[in-house]
Amino acid sequence: MGILTGYRVLDCSIAMAGPFAAQRLGDLGADVIKIEPTSGEWQRHFAAGGAKGNQINVSFLSLNRNKRSLSIDLKSERGREILLELIGTADVFLQNYRAGVAERLGIDYSSLKAVKDNIIYVSITGYGESGPYTSRPGQDLLLQAMSGAMFSSGKAGDPPVPAGQYLVDAVTASTAFEGALAALLHRERTGEGQLVQVNMLDAIITHQMQEYSVYTVGKVPQNRSGESHGHCYIRSPYGIFKTSDGYVALAMPDMQKLGELLDIPEFLDLSESEETPEDRDWIYAKVRERLLTRTTDDILDLLGNGGVWVGPVYNYEDVVKDPQVIHNGTFLEYDHPTEGRVKTPGFPYQFSSTPCEISRGAPVTGQHTRTILKEIGLEDAEVTELLNCGIVAETHL
Repeated sequence: MGILTGYRVLDCSIAMAGPFAAQRLGDLGADVIKIEPTSGEWQRHFAAGGAKGNQINVSFLSLNRNKRSLSIDLKSERGREILLELIGTADVFLQNYRAGVAERLGIDYSSLKAVKDNIIYVSITGYGESGPYTSRPGQDLLLQAMSGAMFSSGKAGDPPVPAGQYLVDAVTASTAFEGALAALLHRERTGEGQLVQVNMLDAIITHQMQEYSVYTVGKVPQNRSGESHGHCYIRSPYGIFKTSDGYVALAMPDMQKLGELLDIPEFLDLSESEETPEDRDWIYAKVRERLLTRTTDDILDLLGNGGVWVGPVYNYEDVVKDPQVIHNGTFLEYDHPTEGRVKTPGFPYQFSSTPCEISRGAPVTGQHTRTILKEIGLEDAEVTELLNCGIVAETHL
């Protein structure tokens, strides 16, 4: 029994942000039904890094566990009718179509609310439901670039560098997940469903709450330094430094202590509350000069034991072997019927009474079509007819 056991979610989303949000609901125990075309959801056909898998590529596998698949043609009248029948059994409907698509399909909030008055309808868009950018593609890199975040780190004059993960998609997924949970809580208290609108642009901007407030309230300009500083609103040294055999991360150390440990007399009289971009550059240069002469382990021991905030810089291979990660059980392993033994990140939260679990891996296209349709009252003969007509599809394992 998960926290959301007994709730049904219809996931009509594609790519990452929507499916990831729906997966989180499934991880908490909700019955998540993935509504996908008879040819399969878009992400099934595009594997990040070329990780194709056996029958299910790794991108789809990672974003669609704890779901069942109903493969259906929503452009057909009967397909839409079936979806509306399912709406009567659902608590949450989630979609990330471009603006206007849901209305054309007849599955916008007003249409679904007419079928089930207390439905929670989560709509994810790139830039909002209306406005001058509604026709733009809501793609992660484009939103990162537009968010302002790329000019908060790195060297002045160097090209902006994007994050090393699909940051906007992940932040948007978490935002939609939070919105769905909040709306469910409101419905429990009042019986009222509602429309929840999330857009990627607002999600990534509001994620920078502190940085934007420093700019809009504190009036501090977003100026990058000449050296490769980790964040324009944090005092130096703050960033990644090369050692004689690798890298270390160094964050906001006590300057007097750092000066003593690295034998930099100029740091002993520095005020940590007053620092200009020019100060950042010469401080960075001094630290860089000292750290280049020592090994990573030496620096971690010297500075770490001295009370300075310092840490290793990992790649993925290092992360999965780290003792704290292993202790936390951050990665889970399970057996998938087509992909074999799967090792994947687990859950970002732990509950003492209602722990999360992986009850099923990502489904193949239409794996649960027949079962789901029978749950809403269709007979085997009708399902077979729908299959023969191409209105729905199924895959047998």
